[in-house]
Amino acid sequence: MAAADRAIRARLPLVDLVLEVRDARVPATSAFELLHRRSPEEPDVRLLVALNKADLADKSETEKWVAFMKQRGCSCIAVNSHSRGSINELLNAVRGRIREIKLGVSDCTGTVLLVGIPNVGKSAIINAMHQIGRIGAAEKGKLKHATVSSHPGETRDISGYKVASHPNIYVLDTPGVLSPIFANDESGPRLVLTGAIKDSLVEEYEIAQFLLTVLNLRTECREWENLNLDGDKSSFADAIPTRSCHTKRQYSSDHTQDFIVRAVRQALSETIASFQGDLGNENDLRRLVEIQFTHLQNAFRISAETTLSSSFTSSITNSSRTTISTSNEAKAANGSASENSRLVIAILLSVRPNVLLSLRSDG
Repeated sequence: MAAADRAIRARLPLVDLVLEVRDARVPATSAFELLHRRSPEEPDVRLLVALNKADLADKSETEKWVAFMKQRGCSCIAVNSHSRGSINELLNAVRGRIREIKLGVSDCTGTVLLVGIPNVGKSAIINAMHQIGRIGAAEKGKLKHATVSSHPGETRDISGYKVASHPNIYVLDTPGVLSPIFANDESGPRLVLTGAIKDSLVEEYEIAQFLLTVLNLRTECREWENLNLDGDKSSFADAIPTRSCHTKRQYSSDHTQDFIVRAVRQALSETIASFQGDLGNENDLRRLVEIQFTHLQNAFRISAETTLSSSFTSSITNSSRTTISTSNEAKAANGSASENSRLVIAILLSVRPNVLLSLRSDG
């Protein structure tokens, strides 16, 4: 990543516009640090921020972020890379900025550097822009594609794509670069859950704690108290997929997953209903998470080998949304080897099918 960092830094002063792609679910956590930790001696860059995956985020919160960015003098637009209309809006915004920059220059060619952390959808955006731009220009020839994957780090080098004519605009796709100082108290789990970093980079029990903290701040949990498991005598622990199931490619049935969902929801709602503290108080919230963690460990017959970090119950204000990544849903469906991952699996399943988690402040 050091080489990619240097290559991107070298190109910043050479392009007309920098298009920074962020994840709309975690717009602060997914900021491209290289842009925002530049020295005063380095030239300013013309910046347009695209909040991608807006279809997975809370619309009102995304609108607040767009307004906030504009108030700070930064052009910003919400984007869904799978929507032709949304990509057209982004292309129009890019064209508008290039025309402003190249004002008075005839037959100009604009260059745009596309940057962002891993797995925010840069390649999906550039493919959509390239396809729409070629159709609009009635150009023929083989369509060029950037590699798109649900796994972070698939783009390895810098490639150029023509996305518009009149004026001609070329976009340079770059590898996702993440600052090594990402694993603060909350950003690690956020980045794992949105697919920006590999699951193995954050301890699974920390993800479980973070998810519990988030769920406790949702009003939806209060609606789970009427769930009834009396008709199903299955063991809570036995319901979770095991490694042997995974190696034999025998996955859990919908009935098993439904049982896990109901069981976890009931356990969490019971602990919240009986809790006497104030969820708005950091210490009380931490205490509730400890109670729930122990409750779920006992239910899954997991030894209490880990201690809770105090990190995940602090600095949680305001409201935004995040969505569990495809890779994590696959993990939930296929099972995992570690004991603590069983808790993560159960909690992930408990928020299906919509899989939306309301986060308090992303920054």
